[in-house]
Amino acid sequence: MNTLVTGGTGFLGRRLVERLLTEGRNVTVLGRTPSPDLEQRGVRFIRAALDDAPAVSAACAGMTTIFHVAAKVGVWGRYEDFYRTNVLGTRALLAGCQQHGVQRFVYTSTPSVVYNGSDFRGADESLPLTTDCPSHYPLTKAIAEREVLAANTDSLRTVALRPHLIWGVGDPHLVPRVLARAKAGRLRIVGDGHNRVDMIHVENAVDAHLCAENALNGPAAGRAYFITNDEPVALWDWINGLLTALGEKPVTKKISLQTALRIGAVCETIWKALPLKSEPPMTRFIAKELATDHWFDITAAKRDLGYAPRISMAQGTSELIAWYRAQKS
Repeated sequence: MNTLVTGGTGFLGRRLVERLLTEGRNVTVLGRTPSPDLEQRGVRFIRAALDDAPAVSAACAGMTTIFHVAAKVGVWGRYEDFYRTNVLGTRALLAGCQQHGVQRFVYTSTPSVVYNGSDFRGADESLPLTTDCPSHYPLTKAIAEREVLAANTDSLRTVALRPHLIWGVGDPHLVPRVLARAKAGRLRIVGDGHNRVDMIHVENAVDAHLCAENALNGPAAGRAYFITNDEPVALWDWINGLLTALGEKPVTKKISLQTALRIGAVCETIWKALPLKSEPPMTRFIAKELATDHWFDITAAKRDLGYAPRISMAQGTSELIAWYRAQKS
């Protein structure tokens, strides 16, 4: 079985590739930066950008399953850049699937595709995709998800997964950024500090992708699913617990959501006017994400995909703390 993974050198993508290799699969990775260690393990590497339609189409030839994990992520940047990678890149892959007879397409989406500025408490997949969001990432991912699901047919079966806040040992984004800002004294609790969020351990996210692939001959085809650890945590309690365990000072200073929104709006105006290449320290989207509830009902994923979180929040957090402590020694 020939399998293509886009973004196969990223945090989630690499873990997925490693799992596929243990299953004896023939794996090809499409990306911009080769990984010699994966190539030494037999992974075929195709060096191309997602918006290179001819190269992307050629990469689909001979594949049975495509896991489309790659995306342009972030809270800041030009809409055109997000659109080119997240929308045009996905279109190129879908066209390649149709041209070369690929049977299964598993798309890594995000819960932010249903952003509406409100709290999500036990939200399910009945929520509509966003068309109005102060961040280009959710907007372009929503467009791409809609096209992925619309492409589902008897010959090409598609599914979209929405993993929320992927973390674990080796995470290069979420936890390191929180730790860096806390150490620099630049992290503030936004809102009352009691908001609850869902997260997902990276190994559970890999499990969900493989479950989704196996479920594509059933009710999963043409549908989207929230994927979490199914253990909502008090966000700021979890962050402070992690900081304390690593010998860092917990975050105690607070700002209101309204203040954070005003600061975010000002930052966005300045960054657009100058323009600056770095990300603003605050945006309206970040303010909402840090202050509101974001936890989801994953009943559908359990029922249709057979997904069940294997690594608990407690186990994953303990492993992460041990890993960080080992880095210091």
